Amino acid sequence: MRALHTADWHIGQTLNGWSREREHEVFFARLADVLEEEDIDLLLVAGDVFDNTNPSGESQRLLYRSLAEFKRRRPRLVTVISGGNHDPALRLEAPADLFESLDIHAIGTVRRPAGVLDARQHLVAIPGPNGDPALYVLAIPFLRAADLTGVTFSDTETGLSIEAAARSFHADIVAAVEQIVGDLPLIATGHLHCTGGIESEGAERRILIGGSHAVPPDIFPPRLDYVALGHLHGPQNLDGGRVRYSGSCFPLSASEIRYSHGVTILEIDGRSITTRHRDIPWPAPVLRLPKSGSMNLDDLEAALLEVVAVPDMGLRPLVYVELAAGPDAPAVIIGKAEALLRALPVRPAGIRIHRAVDVDPESAASAAPVISLKDTQPEDLFVQAFSRRHGIAPDDRHLAGFRDILGSL
Repeated sequence: MRALHTADWHIGQTLNGWSREREHEVFFARLADVLEEEDIDLLLVAGDVFDNTNPSGESQRLLYRSLAEFKRRRPRLVTVISGGNHDPALRLEAPADLFESLDIHAIGTVRRPAGVLDARQHLVAIPGPNGDPALYVLAIPFLRAADLTGVTFSDTETGLSIEAAARSFHADIVAAVEQIVGDLPLIATGHLHCTGGIESEGAERRILIGGSHAVPPDIFPPRLDYVALGHLHGPQNLDGGRVRYSGSCFPLSASEIRYSHGVTILEIDGRSITTRHRDIPWPAPVLRLPKSGSMNLDDLEAALLEVVAVPDMGLRPLVYVELAAGPDAPAVIIGKAEALLRALPVRPAGIRIHRAVDVDPESAASAAPVISLKDTQPEDLFVQAFSRRHGIAPDDRHLAGFRDILGSL
């Protein structure tokens, strides 16, 4: 039996105002080809199907149309989808009656009827050629604080740490299905950050439960033969490959340009599971100019002309520009760069100005006063961090964005 593990589609994402819908359409068309070429029996989608908890009608139609095409191309395909922190958990489960006819199982919430975990509602039997179960999938969505019993959020109350509670949850849910599963392979899905996993800056929303950001991969009991994870956007193995992130479908931020995007193919022979990564080409180029460091504004036009001169680019490239500060004000430099970008068939993904600052670290450290957090404000810290990172102070747009985010917390 062969399975395909994917995650972090983020349907509905926009980048600097540019819709990624056409890129998702191309990705799903290529994914359908891979499902057919690889003779896939089981499709695992480990969360963040959508980019936000209120997906548009267009985003939902794209998902349903793609899932139907997958089933048309692979009539025996079974699909298991578990929710991520970006997903609308209940809306993901809403089409359950329709999904059943397509052998699609969507689990967006932890099932606790009458307050008691019902592990069987998370367990999906995957039939073999004779119709009998050949393996089982334990579909575990993103775990919210309310899903973990016994957690304390106070220094004065007794209770479990987030790590202990997560460990207990996974031990309990696996123990509850072991008798049903018997000696057949057992695969779990999950959507969280494991320690040792490499984050990418910009697209992964930090998951914080009770102040804990990451949990160790050994929270997954040894009985699980493979754990298909989502949330971290770079494909990577943990725990010797038993725990794996498949990565995102294509670059969702500048920091993901270096990744080899694609899907994970699972070869399942009894309880022996081996994996391999299969690349899926990006639907559109995502570029950083220059590839490292920063460039002068005078060199930007020539660099852009090189980009658009490449034949058969497909969709218009998304371009991040990193510019060195010059004699003009940053706003003037950005305005000139935007004019160059608008004149060519590219999609500006972002422009940053870098100012070279010569500072002696030792003298700076000795001169910097120690300021207590209680004596400062979040916006002051944001201004300081922004200025250190970019060499210029944030403008009104940056401050307005920061205030919007702060107000939503």
